[in-house]
Amino acid sequence: MVHFLYRLITVALLVLSPGAALGQSSEPANVAILLDVDGAIGPATSEYIRDGFEEARRRQAKLIVLRLNTPGGLDPSMREIVAEILKSPIPVVSYVSPSGARAASAGTYIVYASHLAAMAPSTHLGAATPVQLGGGSGWRTDDKKDDDKKDGDKKGASSPTNAGEAKAINDAVAYIRGLAELRGRNVSWAEKAVREAATLTVSEAQSQRVVEIVAKDLADLLSQAEGRTVTINDQQVALHTRSLSLTAIEANWRNRILATITNPNIAYILMLIGLYGLLFEFISPGAVFPGVIGGIALLVGLYALNLLPISYVGAGLLLLGIAMMIAEAFLPSFGVLGIGGVISFAVGSLFLFRGDVPGFHLSWAVVATATIASAGFLVIALAAVWRAHRRDVVTGEAVLLRSAGQVLWWADGKGEVLVGGERWAAKSESEFTRGDRVRVLERQNLKLLVEPDPDAPPKS
Repeated sequence: MVHFLYRLITVALLVLSPGAALGQSSEPANVAILLDVDGAIGPATSEYIRDGFEEARRRQAKLIVLRLNTPGGLDPSMREIVAEILKSPIPVVSYVSPSGARAASAGTYIVYASHLAAMAPSTHLGAATPVQLGGGSGWRTDDKKDDDKKDGDKKGASSPTNAGEAKAINDAVAYIRGLAELRGRNVSWAEKAVREAATLTVSEAQSQRVVEIVAKDLADLLSQAEGRTVTINDQQVALHTRSLSLTAIEANWRNRILATITNPNIAYILMLIGLYGLLFEFISPGAVFPGVIGGIALLVGLYALNLLPISYVGAGLLLLGIAMMIAEAFLPSFGVLGIGGVISFAVGSLFLFRGDVPGFHLSWAVVATATIASAGFLVIALAAVWRAHRRDVVTGEAVLLRSAGQVLWWADGKGEVLVGGERWAAKSESEFTRGDRVRVLERQNLKLLVEPDPDAPPKS
């Protein structure tokens, strides 16, 4: 009996093990994983690559192909992808494709980090100069005519304008030189790509030992990679790629959502929806819907902004602009606060995202629309609220005071009066008879102090 239970538990563990549950035994032995990087490189891209590499290890893939078409992106995300490539036990081939694609800026670092680099016809790579994210003037590019340049100047060379920029450029140069030395690629051009924002066409990249393969499609890429040797964990590994079957890994729902909300335009709009939703909930308590939508939008927007290179100066100007537009609605200043708020809002929006990172900037159309809508909507809506606050009170004790009523009965300086359809105990220094008109002077707990109503018609 014990032996039977032992075997039953063993079988159950095997069935419920992750490998069995995912069907590892049914996976093809010769599989290559294809991951597509199309667009700006950001947090969603690095998470997608990390998930793809984990899936490749789970499937025991023989090769990972990164198909690149990117203008660049965020430095932290690029470094996360490079780190995944460097520690990967599976050979990684970067492939700039399709025709007309590019691997600019951050994409160049990924190409240099890969075990093999390939490009499709009519593609290019380079322009790897780091973009300053600190809100300064950025990198200075010398585009003077040849006869105006000093000796030794190079056309298009980027020169740091301060020590911080020089430090960032030198760090980027050291980083890409290290990758070039590790993979045996052209070190001098790697440095030139950073310092001078140099670019290469596909034929130039192959002749200058920046890429190893020029392939028209994925099948051609796998065919040309056959028999090549790469270094993984200090060991030489020969690639057998001709018979591999390519399996594309699509971004999951979380990657797609993250890619959507980290779009600067979407993050910006979410933040504004959140701020306005909470604002209207505060000035109209009990509406609920604006507060719920605003709270969710604000949290999601702040999470997205936390992953993006934002400027706190820009955020401060944006919030100041909203505050001044609100103040204009409550404290009319003949347009001074309103105009200042609109200007602060627009400038803050434009400065919200630091630097000129490819794919991570606000659209002028979005900023203009948000500015006009914010100015109009806030001023009109809040002005209406202010007018509502200035109307006469129609409920509560303020309405009760100075209200007129009618005596129901009276004796010895006290009695009952009917005020606003309600029976109240009342007292007065005056004497009344049933039906007399009175006016409320004040409320003392649950008793009213009344006097004769001066506006009452004289008794006949």
